[in-house]
Amino acid sequence: MKPDALLEKLLDLRGYKTAEDRENFLHPKYADMFDPFLMHDMSKSVARIFLAMEHNEKICVYSDYDADGIPGAVILHDFFKKAGYENFCNYIPHRHDEGYGVHKNALEILANDNVKLVITVDVGITAVDEVAFGNSLGLEIIITDHHEPLDVLPNAFAIVNPKLGDYPDRMLCGSGVAFKLVQAMIEDAAKSSQASLPAELVSLKQASAADGLRGFCSVLAAASDGWEKWLLDMAGLATLSDMVPLVNENRIIAYYGMKVLEKTKRPGLAALFSKSGINMNYLTETDIVFSITPKLNAASRMAHPVDAFNALATTDLSKATLAAEHLANLNDERKKIVAKIMKDVHKKVSARKLAGDLKQVLVVGDPSWPAGILGIIASKVVDEYSLTTFVWGSEGETIKGSVRGVGDISVVALMQSCAHLFVQFGGHEDAGGFAATRETIHFLEEEFCKKYDEFKHVVSKQVTTIAHDMELSVSDVTFQNYRSLRQMAPFGMGNPTPVFAFKNIIIDLVRQFGKTTEHLEVIIRDGNDSVKAICWYATADSFSEKIEQGKTMTLLGEFDFSVFRGKTELRLKIVDFIK
Repeated sequence: MKPDALLEKLLDLRGYKTAEDRENFLHPKYADMFDPFLMHDMSKSVARIFLAMEHNEKICVYSDYDADGIPGAVILHDFFKKAGYENFCNYIPHRHDEGYGVHKNALEILANDNVKLVITVDVGITAVDEVAFGNSLGLEIIITDHHEPLDVLPNAFAIVNPKLGDYPDRMLCGSGVAFKLVQAMIEDAAKSSQASLPAELVSLKQASAADGLRGFCSVLAAASDGWEKWLLDMAGLATLSDMVPLVNENRIIAYYGMKVLEKTKRPGLAALFSKSGINMNYLTETDIVFSITPKLNAASRMAHPVDAFNALATTDLSKATLAAEHLANLNDERKKIVAKIMKDVHKKVSARKLAGDLKQVLVVGDPSWPAGILGIIASKVVDEYSLTTFVWGSEGETIKGSVRGVGDISVVALMQSCAHLFVQFGGHEDAGGFAATRETIHFLEEEFCKKYDEFKHVVSKQVTTIAHDMELSVSDVTFQNYRSLRQMAPFGMGNPTPVFAFKNIIIDLVRQFGKTTEHLEVIIRDGNDSVKAICWYATADSFSEKIEQGKTMTLLGEFDFSVFRGKTELRLKIVDFIK
C-alpha cells in the first residue's frame, strides 16, 4: 500500500473525513488554542498574582510530585524568572513523609516563611479542610488542578480547573492548566504594560502605586510574541506522561511540546536524553513516556521529588549531568523492587484465580510493599488481569495505595461512595490514590464489589479500544509508510498508535534475547517478504496463541523504528498473536 493511501485510510477510519478535518489534525495550529480566560476563575487568579508581584509578596508554587505536577512547577518557576520576580519559592511534598495532596503542616511552614500567596499545581481540588486551615493562617490560595471536583469545593481565593465552568476542553492535565495560567498572565501583562491595570486588579488593590507591577508587565509584554511556547516542552511532557486524551487542545500541546523537546534548551533534559540512549534526531513520544517519565517519577518514589524538579529547572550543565545520573540510578533501583513485588502479586492473584475468588474489583497488597511504587504495580496488574485494581502498602502506621481502572467505572466516584473507609482519597476516572487504616483496608474489596454495578457507567471516556485498525501485508512494512504514519503523531490515549493485522504469516524464527533472555524476537514471513517482530518481557506463551516455528498465524502489531549504536532498523512491535 502506498504511503498516501495508508494515511488517508487511517484518517478516514478515525473519523477525519474532510480535508479540513485532516489538515487540522495533522497540522494543528498554536493559534487555535482556546482563550485561557474562558477557564474558571482565570481572570481572578491573574489579578491576584499580579497584585502579589506589585507588593512584592512572597509566592509559593505548591505542586504534586509526579511527572505532571513537577513540569507544571517548572512552568511557573520559569515564568517568574522570566518576569524578573524573585520573591517566590517552590514546594513539593515528599511522597513518603507527607503523601499526596495539600498538607496543613506544609501550609504552616509556608506561612511561617512569610508566604502570602500559594498557587497549587496538579493538586488541591479536594483540599477543603486544608485550604480552610491555610486561610486561618492568613494565606490566600489559588488552586490550579485538573482532577475531578467533589460536591464541596475548597474555599480558595480562586480555583482554576477545566472541569469547572464551560471551558471547551475538560481533559487538560495539571501542567496544561499551569501553562494556560502563564498564557493568561502574559496576555494580560501585554495590556497592562501599555495602559491601565486590569479591572480585576484595580478592584483588588489597596495602594495606588503600580510602578513595580508595570515593570514586570513590561518585561513579560516583550515576551508576548511567543516566549511561552518554550514552556510547551514541560506541558507536552506532562500531557504525554499523564495519559490524558491527545485530542482537542491536548493534541496542540503534545504536538508542539514534542517540537520544543526535540530542540530542548534545558541541560537537564538533554542529559536525561543522553543517559537514556535517545537519539534526538529520532525523538518520539515513546521515548518520553517509557524512558524520561519513569526517571522523573523515580525521584519521588525512591528519594525526593525535588531531585526531578532540579533536573528540569537548572541551567547549570554540571548540576544537570549529576541530576540525570542520579535519576537514572534511582530508576534502576525502582525496577528491581517492582520486579520482586510483581512476583508476589502473581502468587496472590493466581491462588485466588484457582479458588474462583476473583471479583469485579481486585484489592491486593502487603504491609512490606513501599508506597512509592504502588501506582506502577496497579498499572501492571490492570494490564495483565483487566480488573479495576487497588494496590496497597504501608507507610508507618498508615496504609497508602494506588488505584487504576479498566475504563468501565469512575474510580474516584467508587471511592467517594465508600468514603467512610478512607483516611484520604482523590484522583480522576481511571486513576487515583488513597490512604486507609490497617483495619478498614480489609473491607475495601467487599464494599467496592457491592457498589460496582451502581457506578459502572459513570465515565466519560473519549477513547474506543479496537483490536486493530486495518490489515497490511509484510511488504507494507516500509520506511515510507512509517514516515507517513508519523504524521499522525504524537500517539497516546485518544490517538492510539495504529495496530495492523498481518494475516496468514508463517513463523520463521522464535528466540529469546536480552541479558537474561527476557525479551522475544520473532521473524515472520509472507511469501518472499519477511520482517522482524519484537516484544519486551515476553515469551512464546505470552499471547492469545502460543508461537511456534513453522506455524501459520495472524500477528497484530505496530510499526517500530529503532536506533541502536547509530544503526536504524524498522521492525514490528508485537501486540498479540491470534489464529
